[in-house]
Amino acid sequence: MIFRLFILIIGFSFAVSGGVSLIAFLNLITTGHGFVNYIIFISTRPELSIFIIGLALIWGSIYLPSFSKDSDE
Repeated sequence: MIFRLFILIIGFSFAVSGGVSLIAFLNLITTGHGFVNYIIFISTRPELSIFIIGLALIWGSIYLPSFSKDSDE
């Protein structure tokens, strides 16, 4: 249970840091670049990977089954 909470907190912090950066990069659209250029730009940035890893950690800590011996079967 504590391990899942730890993974959830780590995933949440990754998702927040990556998501805030991706939202900040939306300022590229106001400088004259199009939405397609924004998508191409963020696909090359490591913040997108951090965001996706964070979402995967959150999803895994919530939805994957627990394999401990004392779990209800």
